[in-house]
Amino acid sequence: MSPKQRRGEATADRVLAAALDLYAAQGPGGLTMTALIAETGVSSGSLYHHFGSIDGLAAALYSRCMSDLLDALIAALKHSRTARTGVRAFVEAYLRFAQDNRPAAHFIHASSYAGFLPAHAERIAEAKASRMRRIADWLHPYVEAGHVIALPDPLTEMLVIGPVAETTRRWLAGAPDVDLTIAARLLPERIWQSVRGECPPRDRAGR
Repeated sequence: MSPKQRRGEATADRVLAAALDLYAAQGPGGLTMTALIAETGVSSGSLYHHFGSIDGLAAALYSRCMSDLLDALIAALKHSRTARTGVRAFVEAYLRFAQDNRPAAHFIHASSYAGFLPAHAERIAEAKASRMRRIADWLHPYVEAGHVIALPDPLTEMLVIGPVAETTRRWLAGAPDVDLTIAARLLPERIWQSVRGECPPRDRAGR
């Protein structure tokens, strides 16, 4: 990578960090090119060169936040040696990410139906693809061995991610009866039970 490319990446990183700070402090209305110029000192020409538009910047920020989340989930799987410990660690990592990175988690969830997503769907999917393959590559041997129930990948995703995503969404919205610490204690085993398959005799304890 040339020095110019490195400078360009450093500028984009700085802008995205500032964008998330603005979003956290002021909400969606605070995320404007004018505010970013004032916050970072980066010229409007440079911003448009890197991101094309405010929607392009929002898409890049979404990809960055989603990549950080997926990296946390992959790291949790990497240290797991069984289907049960992997699924449990996956759930715990999602909830821990939300607690430790509330602005990023909020941006991910708030962007679910944002107007910028369809226009940049291909770019976002490309950024996610390699990470999603790593998760699938971890899961599929356990499915083939019968340790995890064989379902279409989107349905397995709904069983594992659905409960923690909805729990996180309600927590981010300020629901007074949702506590992520309690969720991290109660949900992992229950989610594992929803996806466990017909395990061999030596694995009947779920290990």
